[in-house]
Amino acid sequence: MKFPNLLIQWYLQHKRDLPWRHNTNPYTIWLSEIMLQQTRVAQGLPYFLRFTERFPTVFELANASEEEVLKLWQGLGYYSRARNLHKTAQQVAFEYNGVFPKSYKELLLLKGIGEYTAAAIASFAYNENVPVVDGNVFRVLSRYFDVDTDIASAGAKKEFTQLAAELLPKGKANLFNQAIMEFGALQCVPKSPDCQNCIFNDSCAGLQKKKVAQLPVKSKKLKVRERFFNYLVFSDEQANTIIQQRTQKGIWHNLYEFPLLETETATTDAAILTLIQNQSFVSNAITQIELGSPETIVHKLSHQHLNIKFWKVTVTGRLENGISWESMQKMPFPIVIFNFIEKDSFQISKKVVNLKDPKRN
Repeated sequence: MKFPNLLIQWYLQHKRDLPWRHNTNPYTIWLSEIMLQQTRVAQGLPYFLRFTERFPTVFELANASEEEVLKLWQGLGYYSRARNLHKTAQQVAFEYNGVFPKSYKELLLLKGIGEYTAAAIASFAYNENVPVVDGNVFRVLSRYFDVDTDIASAGAKKEFTQLAAELLPKGKANLFNQAIMEFGALQCVPKSPDCQNCIFNDSCAGLQKKKVAQLPVKSKKLKVRERFFNYLVFSDEQANTIIQQRTQKGIWHNLYEFPLLETETATTDAAILTLIQNQSFVSNAITQIELGSPETIVHKLSHQHLNIKFWKVTVTGRLENGISWESMQKMPFPIVIFNFIEKDSFQISKKVVNLKDPKRN
Protein backbone atom coordinates (compact mmCIF):
# COMPACT_ATOMS: atom_id res chain seq x y z
CA MET A 1 0.00 0.00 0.00
CA LYS A 2 1.39 3.39 -0.96
CA PHE A 3 0.10 5.26 2.11
CA PRO A 4 2.85 4.18 4.57
CA ASN A 5 5.62 4.51 1.98
CA LEU A 6 4.61 8.03 0.95
CA LEU A 7 4.20 9.00 4.59
CA ILE A 8 7.69 7.81 5.52
CA GLN A 9 9.21 9.60 2.51
CA TRP A 10 7.46 12.81 3.56
CA TYR A 11 8.72 12.41 7.12
CA LEU A 12 12.34 11.93 6.11
CA GLN A 13 12.16 15.19 4.14
CA HIS A 14 10.14 17.32 6.55
CA LYS A 15 10.68 16.07 10.10
CA ARG A 16 11.69 18.58 12.75
CA ASP A 17 15.11 18.33 14.36
CA LEU A 18 14.09 17.51 17.92
CA PRO A 19 16.54 16.40 20.63
CA TRP A 20 14.68 13.21 21.57
CA ARG A 21 15.05 12.04 17.98
CA HIS A 22 18.83 12.12 18.10
CA ASN A 23 19.00 8.65 19.63
CA THR A 24 16.83 5.72 20.70
CA ASN A 25 17.31 6.20 24.44
CA PRO A 26 14.03 5.07 26.07
CA TYR A 27 14.53 7.51 28.96
CA THR A 28 14.54 10.64 26.79
CA ILE A 29 11.79 9.24 24.56
CA TRP A 30 9.65 8.59 27.63
CA LEU A 31 10.32 12.08 29.00
CA SER A 32 9.36 13.73 25.73
CA GLU A 33 6.18 11.71 25.33
CA ILE A 34 4.95 12.48 28.85
CA MET A 35 5.74 16.18 28.42
CA LEU A 36 4.12 16.49 25.00
CA GLN A 37 0.82 14.94 26.00
CA GLN A 38 -1.67 17.83 25.74
CA THR A 39 1.26 20.21 25.12
CA ARG A 40 2.67 21.75 21.94
CA VAL A 41 6.29 21.01 21.04
CA ALA A 42 7.24 24.70 21.19
CA GLN A 43 5.97 24.89 24.76
CA GLY A 44 7.35 21.53 25.89
CA LEU A 45 10.85 21.75 24.39
CA PRO A 46 12.34 24.15 26.99
CA TYR A 47 11.05 21.92 29.77
CA PHE A 48 12.56 18.84 28.14
CA LEU A 49 15.94 20.55 27.93
CA ARG A 50 15.77 21.67 31.58
CA PHE A 51 14.78 18.21 32.76
CA THR A 52 17.50 16.40 30.82
CA GLU A 53 20.10 18.89 32.04
CA ARG A 54 19.05 18.51 35.67
CA PHE A 55 18.21 14.79 35.41
CA PRO A 56 20.48 13.28 32.72
CA THR A 57 19.45 9.74 33.69
CA VAL A 58 16.45 8.13 35.34
CA PHE A 59 18.43 7.78 38.58
CA GLU A 60 18.77 11.56 39.11
CA LEU A 61 15.05 12.00 38.47
CA ALA A 62 14.16 9.15 40.83
CA ASN A 63 16.30 10.55 43.64
CA ALA A 64 14.93 14.10 43.34
CA SER A 65 12.18 15.33 45.64
CA GLU A 66 8.66 15.63 44.27
CA GLU A 67 8.78 19.33 45.11
CA GLU A 68 11.82 19.86 42.87
CA VAL A 69 10.16 17.95 40.04
CA LEU A 70 7.01 20.04 40.37
CA LYS A 71 9.06 23.25 40.44
CA LEU A 72 10.81 22.35 37.16
CA TRP A 73 7.42 21.39 35.70
CA GLN A 74 5.84 24.69 36.81
CA GLY A 75 3.87 26.26 33.96
CA LEU A 76 3.51 23.11 31.87
CA GLY A 77 0.13 22.25 33.38
CA TYR A 78 -1.57 18.90 34.06
CA TYR A 79 0.62 18.43 37.12
CA SER A 80 -0.48 14.83 37.63
CA ARG A 81 1.84 14.05 34.71
CA ALA A 82 4.81 15.33 36.73
CA ARG A 83 3.84 13.34 39.82
CA ASN A 84 3.38 10.17 37.76
CA LEU A 85 6.64 10.86 35.94
CA HIS A 86 8.45 10.94 39.28
CA LYS A 87 6.84 7.70 40.47
CA THR A 88 7.65 5.91 37.20
CA ALA A 89 11.27 7.07 37.42
CA GLN A 90 11.53 5.62 40.92
CA GLN A 91 10.08 2.31 39.75
CA VAL A 92 12.48 2.05 36.80
CA ALA A 93 15.48 3.10 38.89
CA PHE A 94 14.85 1.01 41.99
CA GLU A 95 12.94 -2.02 40.67
CA TYR A 96 14.42 -2.33 37.16
CA ASN A 97 17.97 -1.11 37.95
CA GLY A 98 17.49 1.88 35.65
CA VAL A 99 16.67 -0.20 32.56
CA PHE A 100 13.36 0.40 30.84
CA PRO A 101 11.46 -2.76 29.84
CA LYS A 102 12.05 -3.63 26.20
CA SER A 103 8.55 -4.64 25.08
CA TYR A 104 5.14 -3.02 24.87
CA LYS A 105 3.54 -5.49 27.29
CA GLU A 106 6.28 -5.08 29.88
CA LEU A 107 6.19 -1.29 29.61
CA LEU A 108 2.50 -1.36 30.49
CA LEU A 109 3.47 -2.77 33.89
CA LEU A 110 5.10 0.54 34.83
CA LYS A 111 3.08 2.98 36.91
CA GLY A 112 1.94 6.00 34.94
CA ILE A 113 2.52 4.43 31.52
CA GLY A 114 -0.57 3.69 29.46
CA GLU A 115 -1.11 2.20 26.03
CA TYR A 116 -0.04 5.27 24.08
CA THR A 117 3.22 5.90 25.98
CA ALA A 118 4.10 2.18 26.02
CA ALA A 119 3.59 1.96 22.25
CA ALA A 120 5.68 5.10 21.67
CA ILE A 121 8.62 3.83 23.72
CA ALA A 122 8.40 0.29 22.31
CA SER A 123 8.34 1.46 18.70
CA PHE A 124 10.65 4.50 18.90
CA ALA A 125 13.32 2.93 21.12
CA TYR A 126 13.04 -0.76 20.23
CA ASN A 127 11.28 -0.66 16.84
CA GLU A 128 8.59 -3.06 18.05
CA ASN A 129 5.72 -3.44 15.60
CA VAL A 130 3.04 -1.72 17.64
CA PRO A 131 0.99 1.25 16.41
CA VAL A 132 0.89 4.58 18.24
CA VAL A 133 -2.48 6.35 18.30
CA ASP A 134 -2.75 9.94 19.52
CA GLY A 135 -4.80 12.95 18.46
CA ASN A 136 -2.70 13.47 15.34
CA VAL A 137 -3.16 9.85 14.28
CA PHE A 138 -6.91 10.00 14.87
CA ARG A 139 -7.08 13.05 12.62
CA VAL A 140 -4.92 11.73 9.77
CA LEU A 141 -6.61 8.34 9.59
CA SER A 142 -10.15 9.66 9.94
CA ARG A 143 -9.61 12.11 7.09
CA TYR A 144 -7.65 9.87 4.76
CA PHE A 145 -10.03 6.91 5.09
CA ASP A 146 -13.19 8.93 5.84
CA VAL A 147 -13.79 7.28 9.20
CA ASP A 148 -16.70 9.02 10.90
CA THR A 149 -16.50 7.14 14.19
CA ASP A 150 -16.72 9.53 17.13
CA ILE A 151 -13.17 9.50 18.52
CA ALA A 152 -14.55 10.18 22.00
CA SER A 153 -16.64 7.00 21.90
CA ALA A 154 -15.75 3.84 23.80
CA GLY A 155 -14.73 1.74 20.79
CA ALA A 156 -12.85 4.40 18.82
CA LYS A 157 -9.39 3.71 20.25
CA LYS A 158 -9.63 0.01 19.39
CA GLU A 159 -10.90 0.72 15.86
CA PHE A 160 -8.19 3.25 15.01
CA THR A 161 -5.47 1.15 16.62
CA GLN A 162 -6.47 -1.82 14.47
CA LEU A 163 -6.44 0.37 11.33
CA ALA A 164 -3.01 1.79 12.21
CA ALA A 165 -1.71 -1.73 12.87
CA GLU A 166 -2.82 -2.85 9.41
CA LEU A 167 -0.93 0.03 7.82
CA LEU A 168 2.22 -0.44 9.90
CA PRO A 169 5.07 -1.77 7.71
CA LYS A 170 6.94 -4.49 9.61
CA GLY A 171 10.41 -3.48 10.63
CA LYS A 172 9.61 0.23 10.20
CA ALA A 173 7.49 0.95 13.26
CA ASN A 174 9.91 3.62 14.45
CA LEU A 175 9.68 5.56 11.19
CA PHE A 176 5.98 5.01 10.47
CA ASN A 177 4.69 5.96 13.91
CA GLN A 178 6.78 9.12 14.08
CA ALA A 179 5.85 9.93 10.48
CA ILE A 180 2.08 9.81 10.96
CA MET A 181 2.29 11.82 14.18
CA GLU A 182 4.52 14.43 12.55
CA PHE A 183 2.26 14.58 9.51
CA GLY A 184 -0.70 15.36 11.76
CA ALA A 185 1.29 18.00 13.61
CA LEU A 186 2.68 19.82 10.57
CA GLN A 187 0.52 19.05 7.53
CA CYS A 188 -2.86 17.56 8.44
CA VAL A 189 -3.47 20.15 11.13
CA PRO A 190 -6.82 20.57 12.95
CA LYS A 191 -7.91 23.80 11.26
CA SER A 192 -7.46 24.90 7.63
CA PRO A 193 -4.91 22.30 6.49
CA ASP A 194 -3.16 23.00 3.17
CA CYS A 195 -4.80 20.11 1.32
CA GLN A 196 -3.82 21.36 -2.13
CA ASN A 197 -0.15 20.95 -1.26
CA CYS A 198 -0.54 17.59 0.42
CA ILE A 199 1.07 14.36 -0.78
CA PHE A 200 -2.30 12.64 -0.39
CA ASN A 201 -4.50 15.17 -2.19
CA ASP A 202 -5.29 12.64 -4.93
CA SER A 203 -6.19 9.77 -2.58
CA CYS A 204 -7.59 11.32 0.62
CA ALA A 205 -11.24 10.25 0.95
CA GLY A 206 -12.04 13.12 3.29
CA LEU A 207 -10.77 15.66 0.76
CA GLN A 208 -12.56 14.05 -2.15
CA LYS A 209 -15.83 14.10 -0.22
CA LYS A 210 -15.19 17.64 1.07
CA LYS A 211 -15.37 16.47 4.66
CA VAL A 212 -11.93 17.49 5.93
CA ALA A 213 -13.31 20.21 8.20
CA GLN A 214 -15.81 17.77 9.76
CA LEU A 215 -13.25 15.07 10.55
CA PRO A 216 -12.44 13.65 12.96
CA VAL A 217 -15.85 13.48 14.56
CA LYS A 218 -15.70 14.29 18.25
CA SER A 219 -18.58 14.74 20.66
CA LYS A 220 -18.82 18.05 22.46
CA LYS A 221 -16.78 18.65 25.58
CA LEU A 222 -18.28 18.63 29.03
CA LYS A 223 -19.65 21.90 30.33
CA VAL A 224 -16.93 24.12 31.76
CA ARG A 225 -17.22 24.78 35.48
CA GLU A 226 -16.78 28.35 36.73
CA ARG A 227 -14.93 28.77 40.04
CA PHE A 228 -14.17 31.92 42.01
CA PHE A 229 -10.88 32.13 43.93
CA ASN A 230 -9.87 34.93 46.29
CA TYR A 231 -6.27 34.56 47.43
CA LEU A 232 -5.22 36.26 50.66
CA VAL A 233 -1.63 37.47 50.49
CA PHE A 234 -0.80 38.31 54.08
CA SER A 235 2.08 40.65 54.84
CA ASP A 236 3.51 41.24 58.29
CA GLU A 237 5.86 43.93 59.62
CA GLN A 238 8.86 42.00 58.23
CA ALA A 239 7.24 41.71 54.79
CA ASN A 240 6.80 37.96 55.25
CA THR A 241 3.71 36.13 54.02
CA ILE A 242 2.17 32.67 54.46
CA ILE A 243 1.44 29.91 51.98
CA GLN A 244 -0.18 26.52 52.13
CA GLN A 245 0.10 23.30 50.15
CA ARG A 246 -2.87 21.92 48.23
CA THR A 247 -3.07 18.39 49.62
CA GLN A 248 -6.60 17.58 48.49
CA LYS A 249 -7.15 15.71 45.25
CA GLY A 250 -7.98 17.76 42.18
CA ILE A 251 -6.20 20.59 40.45
CA TRP A 252 -2.70 21.61 41.55
CA HIS A 253 -2.25 18.71 43.98
CA ASN A 254 0.87 19.24 46.15
CA LEU A 255 1.54 22.70 44.70
CA TYR A 256 1.61 25.76 46.92
CA GLU A 257 -0.79 28.70 47.07
CA PHE A 258 -1.79 31.59 49.29
CA PRO A 259 -4.66 31.04 51.77
CA LEU A 260 -7.81 30.76 49.71
CA LEU A 261 -11.40 31.92 50.01
CA GLU A 262 -13.50 30.23 47.33
CA THR A 263 -17.05 31.40 46.69
CA GLU A 264 -19.81 29.63 44.79
CA THR A 265 -20.49 32.59 42.49
CA ALA A 266 -19.04 35.94 41.56
CA THR A 267 -19.53 38.27 44.49
CA THR A 268 -19.01 41.93 45.33
CA ASP A 269 -15.77 43.31 46.69
CA ALA A 270 -17.62 44.44 49.80
CA ALA A 271 -18.78 40.86 50.49
CA ILE A 272 -15.26 39.54 50.04
CA LEU A 273 -13.92 42.19 52.40
CA THR A 274 -16.38 41.02 55.05
CA LEU A 275 -15.29 37.41 54.55
CA ILE A 276 -11.62 38.37 54.83
CA GLN A 277 -12.21 40.29 58.06
CA ASN A 278 -14.12 37.33 59.52
CA GLN A 279 -11.64 34.64 58.45
CA SER A 280 -9.33 32.94 60.92
CA PHE A 281 -6.21 32.18 58.88
CA VAL A 282 -4.07 34.26 61.23
CA SER A 283 -4.35 35.61 64.76
CA ASN A 284 -2.68 38.94 63.90
CA ALA A 285 -4.76 42.09 63.74
CA ILE A 286 -5.55 43.25 60.20
CA THR A 287 -4.68 46.87 59.47
CA GLN A 288 -5.26 47.13 55.73
CA ILE A 289 -6.76 45.19 52.84
CA GLU A 290 -5.65 45.97 49.34
CA LEU A 291 -6.91 44.55 46.04
CA GLY A 292 -3.93 43.33 44.06
CA SER A 293 -5.35 44.19 40.66
CA PRO A 294 -8.58 45.88 39.58
CA GLU A 295 -9.20 43.16 36.99
CA THR A 296 -10.19 39.57 37.71
CA ILE A 297 -7.66 37.10 36.32
CA VAL A 298 -9.37 34.31 34.37
CA HIS A 299 -7.22 31.17 34.32
CA LYS A 300 -8.60 28.56 31.91
CA LEU A 301 -8.13 24.86 32.57
CA SER A 302 -9.51 22.00 30.50
CA HIS A 303 -12.80 21.64 32.37
CA GLN A 304 -12.93 24.70 34.55
CA HIS A 305 -12.31 28.42 34.47
CA LEU A 306 -10.85 30.00 37.58
CA ASN A 307 -11.81 33.62 38.26
CA ILE A 308 -8.99 34.84 40.49
CA LYS A 309 -8.43 37.91 42.64
CA PHE A 310 -5.45 38.54 44.91
CA TRP A 311 -5.93 40.51 48.12
CA LYS A 312 -3.02 41.91 50.12
CA VAL A 313 -3.84 41.74 53.79
CA THR A 314 -1.46 43.73 55.99
CA VAL A 315 -1.26 42.63 59.62
CA THR A 316 0.46 43.74 62.81
CA GLY A 317 3.37 41.91 64.39
CA ARG A 318 4.92 38.79 62.97
CA LEU A 319 3.11 36.00 61.12
CA GLU A 320 3.43 32.52 62.56
CA ASN A 321 5.09 30.28 59.94
CA GLY A 322 5.79 33.35 57.82
CA ILE A 323 8.00 32.99 54.77
CA SER A 324 9.97 35.56 52.80
CA TRP A 325 9.11 36.25 49.18
CA GLU A 326 12.63 35.25 48.16
CA SER A 327 12.27 31.81 49.77
CA MET A 328 8.78 31.39 48.41
CA GLN A 329 9.91 31.78 44.80
CA LYS A 330 11.90 28.55 45.06
CA MET A 331 8.75 26.52 45.68
CA PRO A 332 6.33 25.08 43.08
CA PHE A 333 3.21 27.15 42.44
CA PRO A 334 0.47 27.07 39.82
CA ILE A 335 1.75 29.33 37.05
CA VAL A 336 -1.01 31.91 37.54
CA ILE A 337 0.10 32.43 41.16
CA PHE A 338 3.80 32.35 40.30
CA ASN A 339 3.27 35.03 37.64
CA PHE A 340 1.54 37.18 40.22
CA ILE A 341 4.45 36.73 42.64
CA GLU A 342 6.96 37.62 39.93
CA LYS A 343 5.15 40.75 38.84
CA ASP A 344 4.35 41.94 42.36
CA SER A 345 0.97 43.19 41.22
CA PHE A 346 0.36 45.17 44.39
CA GLN A 347 2.54 47.96 43.08
CA ILE A 348 -0.24 48.92 40.66
CA SER A 349 -3.10 48.54 43.12
CA LYS A 350 -5.76 51.22 42.99
CA LYS A 351 -8.28 49.97 45.52
CA VAL A 352 -7.30 50.18 49.20
CA VAL A 353 -9.42 49.68 52.30
CA ASN A 354 -7.80 51.03 55.47
CA LEU A 355 -9.38 49.33 58.43
CA LYS A 356 -8.27 52.17 60.73
CA ASP A 357 -10.45 54.63 58.81
CA PRO A 358 -12.99 55.92 61.38
CA LYS A 359 -15.66 56.03 58.69
CA ARG A 360 -15.57 52.22 58.62
CA ASN A 361 -15.95 51.80 62.41
